[in-house]
Amino acid sequence: MRYYPLLLDLHGTHCLIVGFGKVGQRKLATLLKANPAQVTVLDTFSIEEVKDADMLQLLNNPFVTYSQRSFEASDVAGKTLVFASTGSRTVNKQVSDACAAHNILCNVIDDPSSGTFTVPAHIEKGDLLITLSTGGASPALSRKIKKELEKQVGDKYAPVVTLMGRIRPLILELANDTEQNTTVFRNLVSSDIATAIQKKDQIAAESILRSILPETLHSNIGALLHELI
Repeated sequence: MRYYPLLLDLHGTHCLIVGFGKVGQRKLATLLKANPAQVTVLDTFSIEEVKDADMLQLLNNPFVTYSQRSFEASDVAGKTLVFASTGSRTVNKQVSDACAAHNILCNVIDDPSSGTFTVPAHIEKGDLLITLSTGGASPALSRKIKKELEKQVGDKYAPVVTLMGRIRPLILELANDTEQNTTVFRNLVSSDIATAIQKKDQIAAESILRSILPETLHSNIGALLHELI
């Protein structure tokens, strides 16, 4: 395994995208979902010449700063993530070299091995995020597997993730021992709660939660299932 599997919290960080073609646009659209404080985009086109509505919407995002100029090594200073997504291998290498000199994580679209991370294919269903990677060997295979997983997973587990996000802090507030909490969480995800929610079966869902949750939390069941069924 070449790459270490990792999900980053980019809230409050500054990132850089060098090159804003179709790939750069996809990188930015995904990056903005992670709520960075600022994303700087560098390219040589004039924003006044842009006719594509989706492209303009990305560039006009309040968290995006566009600069019409060529890349300079100093641009990577203070950045958490950098994407080298130009059509020039020479420029992309300049970006990756500058990042390497400052120990900054860098993704290079035309030569993943010269960067420090790749962006995995992913499936996003509410708060559920599934990522997969072939280590840069075959993005096409990643896309194929992604389509297969999307069909298999569907929308079944997204509301369960929301439910577990509501339950977890309540369980932890009870200050029970870790083994007891683990048993509750495992019983919940092993139950038929996902099916009950998917079928909009309020009675079954409430029954499952009452059978698994500590009695002190039974009064919360209605709120836990709010808008999930």
